[in-house]
Parts: sequence; C-alpha cells; structure tokens
Amino acid sequence: MCVFCAAVPATLAVGTSLEGQQRAERREAAAKGQPIPEPRWPARKLTGVAVTCLVAAAVAYHTHLLA
Repeated sequence: MCVFCAAVPATLAVGTSLEGQQRAERREAAAKGQPIPEPRWPARKLTGVAVTCLVAAAVAYHTHLLA
C-alpha cells in the first residue's frame, strides 16, 4: 500500500478523535452553563480538506502523473 493510501484511514481516525474531543468540550460547557466554545479550527472541515488532498495525491501517484 502506498503512503497516500495508508494515510487516508489514519487521517480519518485522527479527525474523528478530534471531532469527538471538540464535541465533549461543547457538552461540558453546556452542562456547566458556560458559553459554548466555537472551535478555532473545526476538525470536521480540516479532516475533509486533508482527506481530499490525500486522495487527489493518491490518484495522481497511481496514474503516474508524478512520474
């Protein structure tokens, strides 16, 4: 498996973990009656951008556009 193809599931796992942490912070703040923090960098959007870039790189690599 190439580096790009292996990085896609790893990126998704990290992004899912970060999204869960951000949701937990929001739930805790709501339970304490504090203002709900908006993430500076939304994990879901960043994960989507990263995966899209990795998939594009994998397609380019596997079609020999980079060779």
